[in-house]
Amino acid sequence: MKFNKNLENIKTYEAGKPIELVVREFGIEPKDIVKLASNENPYGCSKNVLDAVSKIVKNMALYPDDSMMKLKDGLAKRFSVAKDNIIIGSGSDQVIEFIIHAIANSNSKILMNSVTFAMYEIYAKHVGAEIIRTTSQEHDLEQFYELYKKEKPEIIFLCTPNNPTGDAIDAAAMQEFISKIDKDTLVVVDGAYMEYAAYKDESKSVDAKELIEKFENVIYLGTFSKAYGLGGMRVGYGLANENIIKELYKIRPPFNITTLSLEAASVALEDEAFVDESIRLSFLEMKRYEEFAKQNSIEIIDSYTNFVTLCFDDTRNSTQISDALLRQGMIVRNLSSYGLNAIRVTVGTHEQNSRFFELAQKLL
Repeated sequence: MKFNKNLENIKTYEAGKPIELVVREFGIEPKDIVKLASNENPYGCSKNVLDAVSKIVKNMALYPDDSMMKLKDGLAKRFSVAKDNIIIGSGSDQVIEFIIHAIANSNSKILMNSVTFAMYEIYAKHVGAEIIRTTSQEHDLEQFYELYKKEKPEIIFLCTPNNPTGDAIDAAAMQEFISKIDKDTLVVVDGAYMEYAAYKDESKSVDAKELIEKFENVIYLGTFSKAYGLGGMRVGYGLANENIIKELYKIRPPFNITTLSLEAASVALEDEAFVDESIRLSFLEMKRYEEFAKQNSIEIIDSYTNFVTLCFDDTRNSTQISDALLRQGMIVRNLSSYGLNAIRVTVGTHEQNSRFFELAQKLL
C-alpha cells in the first residue's frame, strides 16, 4: 500500500500524557496524579456551562446546528464583528488546517518562529510546503521581515503569546510589521492565550476587530480550550474578512462541532467573571514559580500565559527531570523535541503547584 509521500517526513504530534496512561504505566492511583502538561484550566469550567450541557444531553440523536448560530452570535458580540467574519473549528488547530489546505501546496513557503506551536509545521508538511524558520527563540519581527523579503512566503504564523515558551509580541509592533507585508501573504495571528496576555499587559493585547478591519490579509485565531476551561470540548475559531472566511468554509466538513461543544462554548462566553477569576489566580500562583526558579538558579521565561517554561543549564537535563517527575505522578511537558533543555509547566491550583515544588526540589 502506498501513502502520500509527504507523510514520510512528519512526526506524529505527541500530546501531553493523559492521566489514564500514567495509571496504567506506573500503577499510580488517579488521585495521586497531577497533570500540568497541557495548559488546561485547573479550575475547570464555569458552573453555568455544566448546568447547560447537562440539560441538552437528551438531544444526542440529532445532528448539531451546522450554522452554529448561537455560538457565532456570542462571538460576534464578544469581538464586535459580523457573523460572516467567523469560522469555527474543532479546536483552533482545525482552523489552522483549513488555512494551510486552502492556500498552500508543494510550491509554497510558510514562515514561522524557530520555537512555536508544532501543528503549524505538521499541517504545512501535509501539503509538502517548505517551512522557513527564524533563528531566535522569541519572535524577532525584524528577522521575520528579512526572511519575508527574501523568501516571499504565502503564509506567516505569529503565535502570541507563544506556545511553548510563553513570551508575547508587542501589539503595536506587530501591526507595524503586518503593514509592511504584501496582501498576497496571509498573516495568521494565533491568540490561543490572548486572554492571559491582555490581563497581564495591555501593550500585548491584540484587538482582533481592529486587526481584521485594518488588514485584509490577517486571520486571528482563538480557542475555548484554555481560559474558558473547555479543552475536552474542542472548540476554536478564526476571525477574518468575509472573503477569507468564505474560502475556508470550502474546506470545513459539515457538523465539525458537536452539540455539547457548541452549547458549552456559547454559555462559557457569557461568564466573564469565571474567566477573569481563573486568570487572576493563575498569575497569582505564577509568582511562586518565579520565586522557585530564582531559588534554584533556573531561567524562567517571562510568561503571558497560564504556563511557565523552566530552562536548565548543562548540569541538568529536561528529559531526565520530566521522566523522574512522571514516575512520581507529576505530568509536565518536556521541550527537548523543540530543541530546548526545558520543561513547560501549567500553572495549576495552589495545591497542585505545591506538589510540583515538593517533587522538583528533591530532584534538583
